[in-house]
Amino acid sequence: MHSHHSHSGQFCTHAQGDLESVINEAIRQKFKIFGLSEHVPRYRDVDLYPGEQPLGGLFHLRQLFSSYLVESHRLRSIYSSQIDIIVGLETELITTRDLDEVESILRIHKDQIEYLVGSVHHANEIPIDFDEPTWRTAVESFQAENESSGVTTPPPGEDLDLDDGKVAAYLASYFDAQLLLMQRLHPEVIGHFDLCRLYRPGLRLDSSISSDIFSRIERNIDYAISYGALFELNAAAFRKGWATSYPGEDILNVSP
Repeated sequence: MHSHHSHSGQFCTHAQGDLESVINEAIRQKFKIFGLSEHVPRYRDVDLYPGEQPLGGLFHLRQLFSSYLVESHRLRSIYSSQIDIIVGLETELITTRDLDEVESILRIHKDQIEYLVGSVHHANEIPIDFDEPTWRTAVESFQAENESSGVTTPPPGEDLDLDDGKVAAYLASYFDAQLLLMQRLHPEVIGHFDLCRLYRPGLRLDSSISSDIFSRIERNIDYAISYGALFELNAAAFRKGWATSYPGEDILNVSP
């Protein structure tokens, strides 16, 4: 088995266990290749999540990432006979500064970072995967572009309860940001391709949606394929109530 997207509680607040215990669990489960991909730092106080400021804020995030690079290579050396560990990072794209900073990290640590997981976790500079109220704030921050968005309401129990035009503008922004990230960084792995619908997994992202949105999805898939990127199947979706991994089956069925 292979995994290219992982986190540890030692270096990520939404994970559990120290990095060594994560690696030992991967060995126990007989993974052959295991990628380490802790998040890059964020660079503005406004982008800190609740609880991060008391830990030391932005300075702490930078120190934590530097410590991660040292520890990951130390552990790779220790466990090299049992598992192939590759050391990478997971991107952020809140503003274009995040892309500039990743490029700087890659220059400084070019001998330590072997691959990138290219992920988008924000829209209009607002987190889309922290909790549902914050996701709603992100969607509501968009202006409806037109009345015929093509966004269809999911089945009862998953009602969007949001303006369809705003949802369409939100989706367009998400997939445009994803393309920009790929163009700038060429990440080897595309992280949770359809994270934009985390809180509405019933939202279809196939050809039944507006051509404006679906063409962006096709465009991004084609671009990633053009430079040889991989699309991860991310099992975290199961923990969050999905019936499938990311991406959903409709995205998996898109023909490039």
